[in-house]
Amino acid sequence: MTAESASAAAAPRPGRTRAFLRLVMIEHSVFALPFAYIASLTAMFQLDGTVHWLDLLLVTVAMVGLRTFAMACNRIIDREIDARNPRTANRELVTGAVSVRSAWTGALVALVIFLGAAALLNPLCLALAPLAVVPMVVYPYGKRFTDFPHAILGLAQAMGPVGAWIAVTGAWSWDAVILGLAVGVWIGGFDLIFACQDVRADRAHGVKSVPARFGIPAALYGARGCHVVTTGLLVWYALATGAGVLFWAGLVIVAAAFVYEHMIVRPHDLSRLNRAFFTVNGFIGIALFVCALADLAVRGLRL
Repeated sequence: MTAESASAAAAPRPGRTRAFLRLVMIEHSVFALPFAYIASLTAMFQLDGTVHWLDLLLVTVAMVGLRTFAMACNRIIDREIDARNPRTANRELVTGAVSVRSAWTGALVALVIFLGAAALLNPLCLALAPLAVVPMVVYPYGKRFTDFPHAILGLAQAMGPVGAWIAVTGAWSWDAVILGLAVGVWIGGFDLIFACQDVRADRAHGVKSVPARFGIPAALYGARGCHVVTTGLLVWYALATGAGVLFWAGLVIVAAAFVYEHMIVRPHDLSRLNRAFFTVNGFIGIALFVCALADLAVRGLRL
């Protein structure tokens, strides 16, 4: 092999980074980030009424880093399951668009970024960081030993708002725990909906989930129950933090979106499942964040 050919072989393939970002579905950060921002901004409002932009940037970096690590691990651990499921057989690790080595490299880089951001925020964030990492790794294994992997996902996602609040204040907050529980139950609920499309493949290959074990109707009823609980927890959070009228208006919008979501997905008609999962849930996070930000600004948060 000549020096030129060796250099060409060692050079990164065009589109490798883009393929990795597709692998981890970076755009899905929209689900968790708005609630981390709500927690951060509420904590700043209570702390001194001023937005701390550097802290907000570090929270963003930490959230995206942790989520990227989690998704990369999920795809790596599940690549054999994905290969057997027609819906997921075109994922990058299955087709070879991303190698396992590249995926692990990206995951470890994302983990270092997360830990670095946590260290720059405050000592408590860094000390608690491993507690956020563990459920992210356990979740993909969950579908191998429990019918309720959605609960593990919910637990993992519940840590986002708690961590964001600690990032700002350096102290524990039960208000943040309420918001975190709301997020966890919400995401666990819509994961129940999402899992309904894989019932046939899951049952064929022994993958565990609520829809595979109890059926699609039970999963959809469970998702409805989760979202009722989510709404109740968000009301509790609003009362606990003394939220104003604009935040309450946001809760009305969220409740209406939940009703719409469960109207368009039926046990025998999953044709609009992607609209329910991606569009409606993305809208819920963004709408509540906009209302929360407007409410805090009206109440005196200084940008």
